[in-house]
Amino acid sequence: MGKTFAEKILALKSGKESISIGEIVTVSPDAVMSHDNAAAISKKFKQIGVNKVIHPERIVIPLDHCVPAATEKYALNHKVIREFVQEQGIKNFYDINTGVCHQVLPEKGHTLPGTLVLGSDSHTTTYGAFGAFAAGIGRSEVASIWATGKIWLKVPETIKINIEGEIPKGVYPKDIILYIIGDLGADGALYKAVEFSGKVVRDMSVGGRMTLCNMAAEMGAKIGYVEPDEKSIQWLASRTEKEYKIVKSDADAEFERIIDYDISGLEPQIACPHTVDNVKPVSDVMGTKINQALIGTCTNGRIEDLKIASDILQGKKISRNVRLLVFPASMEVFAEAMEKGIFQELVKSGAVIMNPGCGPCLGAHEGVLAPGEVCLSTANRNFKGRMGCKEAKVYLASPATVAASSLYGEITDVRRCLK
Repeated sequence: MGKTFAEKILALKSGKESISIGEIVTVSPDAVMSHDNAAAISKKFKQIGVNKVIHPERIVIPLDHCVPAATEKYALNHKVIREFVQEQGIKNFYDINTGVCHQVLPEKGHTLPGTLVLGSDSHTTTYGAFGAFAAGIGRSEVASIWATGKIWLKVPETIKINIEGEIPKGVYPKDIILYIIGDLGADGALYKAVEFSGKVVRDMSVGGRMTLCNMAAEMGAKIGYVEPDEKSIQWLASRTEKEYKIVKSDADAEFERIIDYDISGLEPQIACPHTVDNVKPVSDVMGTKINQALIGTCTNGRIEDLKIASDILQGKKISRNVRLLVFPASMEVFAEAMEKGIFQELVKSGAVIMNPGCGPCLGAHEGVLAPGEVCLSTANRNFKGRMGCKEAKVYLASPATVAASSLYGEITDVRRCLK
């Protein structure tokens, strides 16, 4: 019987010829990521009693959650991180002028096919779009990796999700993954590896695949994974000179489940408050008034997302009752959006362009909500209090749905805006 990607990569990284589902193995990750929470992790690290990190070249720290610092507390955290980075000789440090961690790591060549990447953020699963085993872990676990270079992981079962059909008008990768999460539930893939495949995934852009893997975390998955192909290899070609080996599931691998979706008849989807799996067709909630619209974050802040929104908003004005905030995922995306005139169209429509960062996604700053307000966002979570206020409501949708809705001041089916 063949092996899945997850079994093969964990066998490789643990130095074993073969491993079994459910087995606990000790592995050495190729990269370990933390962000603003590196301040707290550095304190845990020092409690271990080790003076120096064991593999500084494998540590990657982008600052992104509250940049620039909005309060003295955040500023102090950033100061602690900068001092720790200098003290430990950590070269892969990206300060406030770089972008969101889950965009920055692939851009800087830290997430390659066949690598094991762990991070102190649940959406580390994003890097599976490049054929990496990428999983979120806790802060104490990161501190222990800094000290020892190792960690134990349990070998997960794998669910294979085949997505077939032709993508309908007005439907985007975000709609597809929301629909799947709504179908399987928030715990539908708990501690499973989720392998996305099928014609729709093969035809999808690298950015679209990143959206799928990013939100795999919202159905409880340990990792998301897309088999590398010419698209992902080309995307990485100019970003790294490191050698890597593609690891993929065997043709006769045994999966825990194989789930088939034909999305040919899918309509735009939306996750309603206050859980990501509370998914409905947009048509079910059309007319719901919104106060704020957010396009960006690690889920949908890439150039293609901004272009989709720009095309919908071009030559139009957003509702006077809506605040439209645009957060590019990185400075690289920011520069490209400027060069292509995307920002010009967004600004003309009434949007406010923000610096790359997580901003209000976690309720840190730059767009937190007030009691009673409603936000339509391209982010990945809509839990109560997620955007800074427990008495506000957050809906999740694609950049196209968010852009269209900002024009009318209410949740809108984007297809009314498409030619």
